[in-house]
Amino acid sequence: MTVYLPIAELSVNIFVILGMGAAVGFLSGMFGVGGGFLITPLLIFYNIPPVVAVATGANQVVASSISGAITHFRRGTIDVKLGTVLLGGGLVGATVGVWLFSLLRRMGQLDLVISLLYVVLLGSVGGLMLWESVGAMRKAAKNLPTALRRPGQHIWIHGLPLKMRFKKSKIYLSVIPVATLGFFIGMLTSIMGVGGGFIMVPAMIYLLRIPTNVVVGTSLFQIVFVSAYTVLVQASTNYTVDIVLAFVLMIAGVIGAQYGVRVGQRLRGEQLRALLALLVLAVGIRLAIDLVIPPEDVYSVVSAGFGY
Repeated sequence: MTVYLPIAELSVNIFVILGMGAAVGFLSGMFGVGGGFLITPLLIFYNIPPVVAVATGANQVVASSISGAITHFRRGTIDVKLGTVLLGGGLVGATVGVWLFSLLRRMGQLDLVISLLYVVLLGSVGGLMLWESVGAMRKAAKNLPTALRRPGQHIWIHGLPLKMRFKKSKIYLSVIPVATLGFFIGMLTSIMGVGGGFIMVPAMIYLLRIPTNVVVGTSLFQIVFVSAYTVLVQASTNYTVDIVLAFVLMIAGVIGAQYGVRVGQRLRGEQLRALLALLVLAVGIRLAIDLVIPPEDVYSVVSAGFGY
């Protein structure tokens, strides 16, 4: 059964799209990530134009993050003040990112830049996660204590000016690194279609020394608004959000996430991180292969209106 995607301008098998959405939703629920860094490459592998995959993939991030943010808000594990500073930087970063997105698209280099960013980002993050998780599993097997970096330990970041007290997180920190982190994640959201939680959460814990109990909820708080803003701006300026594709992905993703949460609760933290790292590396390697292998068709027809 096929369905026509009006913005992508092609017909796709609806069961394949449903399977993608359900799979990414399952992994999102299992690992606690937004899933944008997975759905965008998968859509590209299925020949969805990268400009559409990035903009539409952000919808999946919004859908999967809202329910988690609501849960954390009810539990009181969101630092709204800290999240607002992150959000301010994120909105500016998303605006700049959309401008760069449009510029690269006009230059005809958008597809290449997106693929390169994914290869570098997924390769580095996946490698670091795999190294850390394998080390943790080895220590657990030998019953050795795992060294923890506790909140409150100070590094050079804590000496920066313009400090603000975040009572919920119980920290006194400069707004400069917080806003800069939000700015960077906002740019990634608009250019790559990712929520950025798999970068923001470790950065908040290990660099900013924010307590873990408020990190995930505060990260989701920022991701929801920045991703929603990105979708609206992409739809109004670049016209690259395919509502049909987004609707199908969100329905399947919500269903898949419910089962992913159940499976994830049965695995230990280091096992989950190792599996996620392998998955991230696999996607990065797949994209890298596509960059170096010559295409079957050297020449392709380019649409004058969309540039892909």
